[in-house]
Amino acid sequence: MWLFVSPWVLGFATGNGGASVAAWNACIVAIVIAVLSIAALARAEPWEEWVNIVAGVWLIISPWVLRFSGTRHALWNALIVGAPVIIFAAWDLGAMQQAGGRRA
Repeated sequence: MWLFVSPWVLGFATGNGGASVAAWNACIVAIVIAVLSIAALARAEPWEEWVNIVAGVWLIISPWVLRFSGTRHALWNALIVGAPVIIFAAWDLGAMQQAGGRRA
């Protein structure tokens, strides 16, 4: 939820160039993570966690790939949100593997 609203809360939702790219990036990645989280409520699958890991890695590298690293709030938001996404997805993936492949 935070990732989706963060462009407006942190003030990088509007603007030219990097700010608008950063806002679109945050919203798209937030939707991907939300859809996967909702799907995991019904039935958790390892691939969902792998996609979340990729989404977290993307968040961390996206400021440089999409060239909005000069937008300070967007940069730090991507880094601070991306890291826990990776950590929690990896943790959940490990828990699934210990439980025999799927989490109930």
